[in-house]
Amino acid sequence: MKVVLDINNFWSPSGGGVRCYHLQKMEYYQKKQSDFKLVFLMQDDHNRTEEISPTLTIEHVKAFKVPGKWWKYRFIHNAKQIRFYIKKYQADIIEVGSPYVLPAAVRKACRGLKKKPILTGFWHADFPVTYIRRVFEKINSFLGKRLEDIAWSYARHQFKNYEGIQVSCKEVMERMNVRGLSNLYWLPLGVDIERFSPQKKDENLIAKLKAGEPDRLTMFFPHRSCEEKGLSLLLEAYPIICEKLGLEPALIFAGTGNRIRLVMEAKKKYKHVKYIGFVKNTEDMAKWNASCEIGFALSSWETFGLSILEGMASGQCLMAANAGAAAEHIRESGGGIILPKMTSQALADAVCDIAQNRNQMQTLGAKARAYSERFSWDACFKKQGEFYEKVMAAPA
Repeated sequence: MKVVLDINNFWSPSGGGVRCYHLQKMEYYQKKQSDFKLVFLMQDDHNRTEEISPTLTIEHVKAFKVPGKWWKYRFIHNAKQIRFYIKKYQADIIEVGSPYVLPAAVRKACRGLKKKPILTGFWHADFPVTYIRRVFEKINSFLGKRLEDIAWSYARHQFKNYEGIQVSCKEVMERMNVRGLSNLYWLPLGVDIERFSPQKKDENLIAKLKAGEPDRLTMFFPHRSCEEKGLSLLLEAYPIICEKLGLEPALIFAGTGNRIRLVMEAKKKYKHVKYIGFVKNTEDMAKWNASCEIGFALSSWETFGLSILEGMASGQCLMAANAGAAAEHIRESGGGIILPKMTSQALADAVCDIAQNRNQMQTLGAKARAYSERFSWDACFKKQGEFYEKVMAAPA
């Protein structure tokens, strides 16, 4: 049985899409018969081995805690530490899910080994655009573009000699190809269409949210409370929506983040803005998704957007950014509205237009549900297994 060693510094026990990907992957390998054994290096405050099944092992690895109140990220960076696990399991393939330091550290850890594993990556974050250009172009457009160029150069260096990089968004994949990253492999992720379904709607919850007003709109934002996810855009649009509709919509926030203060301020100011915290239970998340009519996918930098698919599978009508995976999903599904401009006014106009045409909202939600049924985690990891086989069969 071939061994896949999976390492990702984007993993966090309180994370979103990346956490979901790894949890689903571990569940798949635990339950399914596979030609591969998965060993997941899970950052922790101690070292411990969990033998979950013949095809799944979790290695808890003591790792540096990244400072910050609103996240629980830990950072594996020591090549010697990584080398220990490569040798312990005689890894055939290594998948590296984060681009900072780790790809080069893994490459260094493999030096001199008699059995050298094949190195692969997963592009979970389009960091040269999302975390570099987007931030610095606000200061100076030339600076933003120059630093983006440097970030792409850094990415090429980090993934030097990697046999393949998995990517879940076609738009991002095209950008990577233009920027000189090769051996790219399109891998759409999945959604659990049984867990996330319009059937999970909770009528009692809906009645509570509508608070005696059947026409009250219900809206859900299950993302990190940060600028990247469009938090300020939504909060600035909300009072405009209230004024145009003449009836304050129920707006529910879930999750956490470094801008949670803004959510709490809105909660104090508006009676129907609610914050439910970080939702750990999948069934609870499915209930909230199915019980709200409108969802938001306001980040222009999603590389797939698992929470987007969960909302679509739940039958929500989505308000989507005009770029990235959010726009890609809506273009291909017809299951939502792509904002013409990323402004609070454009968002408010889109929400109010659809709120005044409930039949159209339901039609878009049905299209979103139908589209989501194309995706499954079993199909994702079966396709990923084919990718592993492909890179192992490639000539040295």
